[in-house]
Amino acid sequence: GFDEYFTSRSLENNRRNLWFHEFWEDDFNCRLPHGTAPHGDPAGAPGTPVRKCTGRERIGRDSPYEQEGKVQFVIDAVLAMAHGLHSMLGEACPGGGLCAHMDPPDGRRLLTHIRRVAFNGSAGTPVSFNENGDAPGRYDIFQFQGGNGTGAYRAVGQWVQGLHLQEDAMAWGSNSSSPPPSVCSLPCGPGERKKPVKGVPCCWHCELCGGYQYRADLFTCLPCASHLRPTPNRTRCRHTPVLRSAGPPCAAVPLALATLGLMATAFVLATFVRHHETPIVKASGRELSYVLLAGIALVYAITFLMVAEPGVGVCALRRLFLGMGMSLTYAALLTKTNRIYRIFEQGKRSVTPPRFISPTSQLVITFTLSGLQLVAAATWLLVRPPHALIDYEMGRTPDPEAARGVLRCDMAEGATLACLAYALLLMLTCTVYAVKARGVPETFNEAKPIGFAMYTTCVVWLAFGPIFFGAAQSAERVRRGLWVQTATLTVSMSLSASVPLGLLYAPKVYVILLHPERNQPKRR
Repeated sequence: GFDEYFTSRSLENNRRNLWFHEFWEDDFNCRLPHGTAPHGDPAGAPGTPVRKCTGRERIGRDSPYEQEGKVQFVIDAVLAMAHGLHSMLGEACPGGGLCAHMDPPDGRRLLTHIRRVAFNGSAGTPVSFNENGDAPGRYDIFQFQGGNGTGAYRAVGQWVQGLHLQEDAMAWGSNSSSPPPSVCSLPCGPGERKKPVKGVPCCWHCELCGGYQYRADLFTCLPCASHLRPTPNRTRCRHTPVLRSAGPPCAAVPLALATLGLMATAFVLATFVRHHETPIVKASGRELSYVLLAGIALVYAITFLMVAEPGVGVCALRRLFLGMGMSLTYAALLTKTNRIYRIFEQGKRSVTPPRFISPTSQLVITFTLSGLQLVAAATWLLVRPPHALIDYEMGRTPDPEAARGVLRCDMAEGATLACLAYALLLMLTCTVYAVKARGVPETFNEAKPIGFAMYTTCVVWLAFGPIFFGAAQSAERVRRGLWVQTATLTVSMSLSASVPLGLLYAPKVYVILLHPERNQPKRR
């Protein structure tokens, strides 16, 4: 209606508007007689258009026309006033017409009626007022969509006594279809604590509870007890699993070597017993040979104790026999080597044989030397009874998921080496005598094999040290290092037992079984 009315205005039908002439000259860029030039320049001044207004120009036809955006509010205001007056007139003058109560109208009373009006305005939208006299807010909501110079605003909703959005019409960038969060800080996830931002009470940073900590409350992380580890989401603590023995992959090689070694030892022992009265068995010193075989068998057998699940009995047997087999083996070898060396040295000076070279003397010396190991181990058992314990510190890794408690005997690396220290001392002493006896004539047929056996054994134990202590420092100790230590120890012991078994007994068994003609007493 307003557009039709305004575009129909002309110089002839709108003379009452004193400023309409100026609008006409400005809108059509022309000059009326006795008027002012557009933009306020006097007629004839520079910039004055030459064309004169004819009066037949029409708004919207000869000039562009677009309604001012606020016109509808002016129309609605006039309509609100009219509806208020009409309501007040109906109340003050029931009989119709203008009565004395409306001449003049009471302004406060009129305001009350205006606040109560409700009608559809010029744009078809409801017009009303709240208790404060304000019109309800009505807003069109636009979102700028697009980019790179081609974007435009697009209507995506309205505010009419509340927000009404067309979410499917909204766009949030090329990579997301959901609106960005409009919060200062997002809620912390599981296992994260809130660290408040100084000076901003409603904002915080989320910090993950690290290491072996769990989230006790929204703001606190606490460490789990030594035997516990946090759950993957760090909301509570749980028990740490316990490794009770070496797994099959770790124990397979040591057990295989020990089994083969025991079978070979049993075969050699059976061969010697069967050919007990033959010259080769007699010449090798039957009594010490059997003692040496017993020591070798004990060395092989300790592997089964080392890979077994720790308990009081297993821990006690480990203390007793970890060094006992090696002590018995090297005590017998030391006694043999010392006997050969003394016989050779005595022969250089006199034809009188040295003392303590009889089989009985040799056995007494051997059992005395190895008995010291047994006495020390028994004393240790009495002073400090053995027990098994679960070591959670040994199995604690940087990643709590990989942490394990380790069931082990109360023997650390130092205690293990203490069990072997005396046996290693006997081994070194035997090696010294083997070096001294290297010039013994060939008739002393065991001197050189014993020497080779001791040299090889020293190499084995020299290689044992770096691997054993290197595994102790392994970052994956719980999964790898501990069992590498056990495997290294048992394999080294099996190899050290296999050396004398192979160098001292294999040649004799070979002759006894395959060349019996060389195992016959010589006829005089």
